[in-house]
Amino acid sequence: MSYYTSATVRSAFGDAVDRIKERLKAEGFGIITEIDMRETLKNKLGVEFRNYKILGACNPKFAYEALGLEDKIAVLLPCNVIVQEKAEGLVEVAAIRPTETMRIVGSEALSKVAREVEERLARAVLGL
Repeated sequence: MSYYTSATVRSAFGDAVDRIKERLKAEGFGIITEIDMRETLKNKLGVEFRNYKILGACNPKFAYEALGLEDKIAVLLPCNVIVQEKAEGLVEVAAIRPTETMRIVGSEALSKVAREVEERLARAVLGL
């Protein structure tokens, strides 16, 4: 089983970023971090890289619930969503599958929260 859910869309890169942010917001997520890998790799290593962003998505309600169940669960948060340009006009969006990452904790209560978060992330990504 894959550790992510993904969809590839025909879109300009910036439009795809905006659309997934809107879809995530509709599912109750806010973006708390945004890393531009193209810019970072250019600045740090002097290399060219394709358009690639990492969005740190957080649903406060579920984050609070998860922290109440396991106080160190934040080492696995936020839920990362990537947006990467595969070719001109072709963009892949992928989101972590929390059920896979939370499995290592071994908590059924936490697994229940992870399933709900995963369903929401998948709807956001697959609804593009």
